[in-house]
Amino acid sequence: MTATPFPVGELVAARRPRRKDAARNYDALLAAAREAFAEHGSDASLEDIARRAGVGIGTLYRNFPTRRDLFESVYADEVAALCRAAEEVADLEPWEALTAWLDRFSGYMVTKRAVREALNDESEIFQTCRDSMYAAGGPLLERAQRAGVARTDMDFTDLLRMIAGITATAFDDDAQRDRVLAIALDGVRTGR
Repeated sequence: MTATPFPVGELVAARRPRRKDAARNYDALLAAAREAFAEHGSDASLEDIARRAGVGIGTLYRNFPTRRDLFESVYADEVAALCRAAEEVADLEPWEALTAWLDRFSGYMVTKRAVREALNDESEIFQTCRDSMYAAGGPLLERAQRAGVARTDMDFTDLLRMIAGITATAFDDDAQRDRVLAIALDGVRTGR
């Protein structure tokens, strides 16, 4: 399968520094921020993020002048990873491709909740990310529907809202979340 250019990929590439050492620091900051936001929500300490990334606070501010810049970059990077994941699973059987991508999507939702608190649904970055995510994941559902393995009385928005609702719930552990997700997906699957 050939790579599809998603608008969010262009946005991520435009923000990422070109110099190798600067790009390494940028990537480390994104990873540290993703982890900190998942643990502490949108109030995660910027100093803690810099420390986790192994850089100084000045390096953080050089890459992300405002907290919002950091939120937007983490969000865009996560959505770009979702788009890549859709391409990676596209050659699987339709149901396996859809559920593999939804598994990745459910993991993404943990970080998204914290970041989304700080972003406006009407912002350009949010719209670009949403459009890219729908362009990446929507065809997986459509393919599963055409193959007769997914319900046809639902659309991609219905599916994402269901998964978002499940992931918004507190679970005892990841295994419990995975079981609940599997039960919900049984309601989506046809032709077992």
